[in-house]
Amino acid sequence: MTTLADSAGSASATSSAVGVDRRTSRRGGWAGARATVAAYVALTKPRIIELLLVTTVPTMVLAAGGMPSLGLVLATLAGGTLAAGSANALNCYYDRDIDQVMHRTARRPLARRTVPPGNALVFGLVLGVAATALLAATTNVLAAGLGVAAIAFYVVVYTMLLKRRTSQNIVWGGAAGCMPVLIGWAAVTGSLSWVPWALFAVIFFWTPPHYWPLAMRYRDDYAAAGVPMLPVVASPQAVSIRIVAYSWAMVACSLLLVAGPSGTVYAVAAVLLGAAFLREAHLLHARTRSGGEVAPMRLFHWSITYLALLFLAVAVDQLV
Repeated sequence: MTTLADSAGSASATSSAVGVDRRTSRRGGWAGARATVAAYVALTKPRIIELLLVTTVPTMVLAAGGMPSLGLVLATLAGGTLAAGSANALNCYYDRDIDQVMHRTARRPLARRTVPPGNALVFGLVLGVAATALLAATTNVLAAGLGVAAIAFYVVVYTMLLKRRTSQNIVWGGAAGCMPVLIGWAAVTGSLSWVPWALFAVIFFWTPPHYWPLAMRYRDDYAAAGVPMLPVVASPQAVSIRIVAYSWAMVACSLLLVAGPSGTVYAVAAVLLGAAFLREAHLLHARTRSGGEVAPMRLFHWSITYLALLFLAVAVDQLV
């Protein structure tokens, strides 16, 4: 016969078990929610966005001849982040088939099926609409229009038309990554002059020496996916020659600002950083000719440092 104490103990044990189940369920729910949020954030390629934003603020400082208002800077950065996130998410949606093939991209959310393709498409479009509305409401129509152009160029021209068809894909498609300097300048001035176009040219010519070393490193990945990146269809020597040529063009464009609004701080930085970049580019070419280890990622990593420091010099030059 069951005693009252036994019944109470049994009820207490049952209650405790239910409580544990509820806590476990809540923890599982929070973990699932965090994983979902992380997957959608990954669609926007945050590390690429960081590099784009590094060029935006210094350009705004240059346009203002000093520090622009904090509100304008934050609004422009928010709009630029949404625009870049939109372009990247739509790129992930379109490239989900080849992302599954390439080891470098196999962990992206759509390749791992952690986000449904339809959801990714809607997410990218919503971010684009939000970016346009925010830039139009807080900056001006020109900046908002440039944001739309950047998204359209990256998704339609680069991702859909060029990437799988020509080895010049990253050359012309890379123009989308140059747009933040135009957006930042337009946000401050409401117009465009030759100065932001000079910065545009720096990033335009920087893109191939930045990206081709990465494509050299992951040549087999691109070949397996059927993407004709230059290192897939040309010899390492041919690729490195073009890297050197684009590097010289990039440094030449960076020196144009010396004849304009920039001063001594920027001039010294542009010369020293440019010389260091050219050295790395020529060393890469020498390694391809010698037949030894090419080590292309040395230039890839240095190119990121170069761009960040060059644009830091753009800002510091105006603030000191």
